[in-house]
Amino acid sequence: MTLQQLRYVIEVANRGSMNEAAKRLFISQPSLSNAIKDLEEELRITIFERTNKGISLSKAGAEFLGYARQVIEQAELLENRYLGAKPAPQHFSVSTQHYAFAVNAFVQLVREHGQDEYELALRETKTHEIIQDVKSQRSEIGILYINEFNAKVITRLLRDANLKFTSLFTAKAHIFVSVNNPLAQHPVVTIDQLDEYPYLHFEQGEYNSFHFSEEILSTLSHKKSIKVNDRATLFNLLIGLNGYTISTGVLSADLNGNEIIPVPLASEETLHVGWISHQNAALSKLAVAYVEALQQAIAVE
Repeated sequence: MTLQQLRYVIEVANRGSMNEAAKRLFISQPSLSNAIKDLEEELRITIFERTNKGISLSKAGAEFLGYARQVIEQAELLENRYLGAKPAPQHFSVSTQHYAFAVNAFVQLVREHGQDEYELALRETKTHEIIQDVKSQRSEIGILYINEFNAKVITRLLRDANLKFTSLFTAKAHIFVSVNNPLAQHPVVTIDQLDEYPYLHFEQGEYNSFHFSEEILSTLSHKKSIKVNDRATLFNLLIGLNGYTISTGVLSADLNGNEIIPVPLASEETLHVGWISHQNAALSKLAVAYVEALQQAIAVE
């Protein structure tokens, strides 16, 4: 086993493709495939599962990748310290539901840990895709919520994908509305008071089950309902149409301004917001730093 082979595994995992990784590594695709195959035979594990749809990390491969990243990080520290080598570009990806605190934490990560070169990704995406991204190591960290309604389904998916959920905070139900919405003047809003206002919620695509909804109380019926795909559009519609959405109540004035505010919703529902990662894989240095930034962002909010 060589450091070069470890770098190959990390690059393939980052790219999700042998061909793309080979281009980035400036070697032929057969040479890359053979190097990884030799490593798998030496270790007697399958790192990448190969199908007609492409490649994905196996359960053992996800665990191996965590250790490989740690070894390469330490090797690069030695090279930088004693050989004056140029730091390698940093890699880190996170997939998340549409939370401002996740963006705040990402900003802090880049400011504090970004080097001259880095390739980072922040994906605000659908609930099912968050789980799949972390399962396949497209993202190292995923952020979503679990509550009493969706816990059975989400927990089963996480278990089947060999992922674990780590809680960040617990929140009560709130609505987000424009400061000009009449509901903004209420200390608490009831569900009946929402009836005349457009309900805004995030599209879940192919997996459009109530259990994957980013908003709690997803089984409620609404006279006026609008699906959106991104947070900026949702906030524009909150202002332009006096709409509302249901969320955690955690909002960032730094990123979103002061035109949107949270108002408590009269409901007993509780959300457990947290991050997911592979059960047996050690986190990279940037992943650890991002989790710390998440905790700081929540504390500020």
